[in-house]
Amino acid sequence: MKKDPGLIYRIFLVLGDSLAIVFSFSFAYYFRTHIDSRPFFFQSEIQDYILSIILLTPIWLVILAILGLYSKSVLSSRLKEYTRLLMASLIGIMTIITYDFIIDGALFPVRIIAVYSAIFCFISLMIFRILTNLVRRAIYRHNHGLLRALIIGNSENTTQLLNSIFPETGFKVVAVVARNEFIPTDWRKRKHPSLDAAIEKSKPDVIIHTDDHDIETLTQTAIDHHMRYYFVPSDKSLISHVGNIELIASTPAVLVRVTPLTGGARVFKRLCDLALGLLALVIAIIPMLIIYLVQKISDPHAPALYRDIRLSRFNQKFALLKFRSIKTEYNGLSPEDAFAKMGKPKLAIKYREHGDYLKNDPRYTRIGLFLRKTSLDELPQIFNILKGQISLVGPRALRPEELKSYGNRGLLLSVKSGLTGLAQVSGRRDISFDERRALDIYYIQNWTPLLDIQILFRTVACVIKREGAK
Repeated sequence: MKKDPGLIYRIFLVLGDSLAIVFSFSFAYYFRTHIDSRPFFFQSEIQDYILSIILLTPIWLVILAILGLYSKSVLSSRLKEYTRLLMASLIGIMTIITYDFIIDGALFPVRIIAVYSAIFCFISLMIFRILTNLVRRAIYRHNHGLLRALIIGNSENTTQLLNSIFPETGFKVVAVVARNEFIPTDWRKRKHPSLDAAIEKSKPDVIIHTDDHDIETLTQTAIDHHMRYYFVPSDKSLISHVGNIELIASTPAVLVRVTPLTGGARVFKRLCDLALGLLALVIAIIPMLIIYLVQKISDPHAPALYRDIRLSRFNQKFALLKFRSIKTEYNGLSPEDAFAKMGKPKLAIKYREHGDYLKNDPRYTRIGLFLRKTSLDELPQIFNILKGQISLVGPRALRPEELKSYGNRGLLLSVKSGLTGLAQVSGRRDISFDERRALDIYYIQNWTPLLDIQILFRTVACVIKREGAK
């Protein structure tokens, strides 16, 4: 989904938690040395102490994350959140004391500071989170950051939601598709005759489906328009048998995710792209300069780089960078137009029949054929990765003119395209078009960090062995 205010809220929670942790340990130290009247026999070096706590704060944040304190299911229940904050404070301080003991450090001059830290940490984490939530609710009340919701379905759930959704819930109902008997009078001005009309006129971010009809159609519509899809079963007993349950106002709803790559997972993947992209740039910069110079020497008047307009997440266009491998007279032309221009239109048919491949394709320069066989033509895409236009691993980036030929277009464009991907390491042109698309969809629906690591290792092996590169 394009709009994800929940992710922004969790980022602010992480920042607030970090401040709360550092403040708590600092105040515990100050409390023991300035407020606690008992004498102490250690030298106060609070600067070194605070620096050590800042460096150890990520450990505490990991504990908070493991206990689910950044997940919506925990954040929606104050009792559950505060109970886990207490657990996190106890586990966190024991972890840091253990770490300090193992490295034979002197983080806590006296153990009472650790006790004070645990107490203050629990209190300050709770206060910071209360303040963060109050700020969020105030922002919602001013109609900022709300998810535009389309409610569709003929059931009592429709009536219940319309009567209970207020700005504080994070949703704003902009359209309703239902029969009049299920729509309170005040809401009938937002009624639309059909799903398509509601989407076209209201531009919702979320579909909330309140009955059991046309589930497959609505799911696909949400995917195609990059919207979040909630399903409220008419039989509440079904709620206990499915995952990803969220409360919308007071109504439990099933969040149907098209990909695990949302929220924190998306942030994690972006950070990995930046780190590995910078590493790849350091390794590849000299080979890239050599290729650039060879290109300019062999053809001084032709550009060394080729910019191909592609589509990435949410149908966004961007210029995919590659080293030019095609002769300048055929740059920017479709295979059909290029083969027609050279007077060999039948080659276009042969090209398509062989999975978009021709051995010794006459459109390519001699250097270009070498670059493609070694995959060196794709090195400039490192800059696309660093700019955030594509990811290191993902489905193949589509050309705009290709889009009409693809099924599951919305699903394929729900994540960033990748420099490499599951389809590329599974045979590239050696597998059929349908198999490549199926592998891309499998990746989107089953992403894990481990899958990315496996694909990267297999990519290195494929490049070394030149498997599938043509």
